[in-house]
Amino acid sequence: MNPTIDKFGYPSTLVKEFDHWVVLLRPAQITLGSLVLAAKSNAITYSGLPREAFAEQADAVAVIEQALTAFVSYERINYLMLMMVDPNVHFHVIPRYSEPRRWKEIDFADIGWPGPPQLDSAIRFENEQLAELVTEIVSTFR
Repeated sequence: MNPTIDKFGYPSTLVKEFDHWVVLLRPAQITLGSLVLAAKSNAITYSGLPREAFAEQADAVAVIEQALTAFVSYERINYLMLMMVDPNVHFHVIPRYSEPRRWKEIDFADIGWPGPPQLDSAIRFENEQLAELVTEIVSTFR
């Protein structure tokens, strides 16, 4: 794994692993179900990934979208490649919705809807709640 993957809490946030990618629960939930799709490679440019990673990315995206549809019934989905602080190739996967979603008595509003997601409005989870959310999301992945 690489430092970016570690920063997002691997292995405790691992949702799904592929040959070239990992799907991680984002500890700071911008919207309910926010994930990180991170390349296992040490590449710091998208073009630096091996060709096989691009083909597999299509499979990862299909699995993510199926799972998040089941988990949060998103209306739109954003894939943000923001590699400013964390340099290894990764995407923030943000499910978007016009009405708040509720999980464990916590309301998750999509503050930026219908515009860009408000990254600084995230709800941060640690330890027990994070593990519980990982377990629930993992159950929707096939």
